[in-house]
Amino acid sequence: MQGNRGTIGQKHSYEHVPKSVETSQGGKVTILWNQQIQTDRTIPNKKPDIIIRDNEKGTCMLIDVAISGDRNVIKKEAEKILKYKDLTIEIQLMWNVKTKVIPVTIGATGTISKSFSKYVSNLPGKHEVKELEKTAILGTAHILRKVFM
Repeated sequence: MQGNRGTIGQKHSYEHVPKSVETSQGGKVTILWNQQIQTDRTIPNKKPDIIIRDNEKGTCMLIDVAISGDRNVIKKEAEKILKYKDLTIEIQLMWNVKTKVIPVTIGATGTISKSFSKYVSNLPGKHEVKELEKTAILGTAHILRKVFM
């Protein structure tokens, strides 16, 4: 897949709207964005934000992103892991891949948990924690400007 993920012609990466399904050349990696997974059993939470299925490595990552209140970062992280436990088991059985949940949770003013870096290091590509925190803070500032001005 291309390194820029289709952001050509856009001034900022956050303006990019991804395709709902994108597959690499040769079908080695499939990325699902905002897609519900069809399962044989009834599972209440079947729609993580991003799913990365690597057919070559036999892995699947369920990524769920949240910006929460600073006090709730650790709680929200744990919620996300529990929320997708049933889906993790079902995907492992259906697709025969090793599956894990990666919660990407940042507080509204940039607060992160001690395990945040460990989770982000599992994601493909290069991600700087400071840049992710900055993005969360700028988003919070944008919302506050809209509300108070």
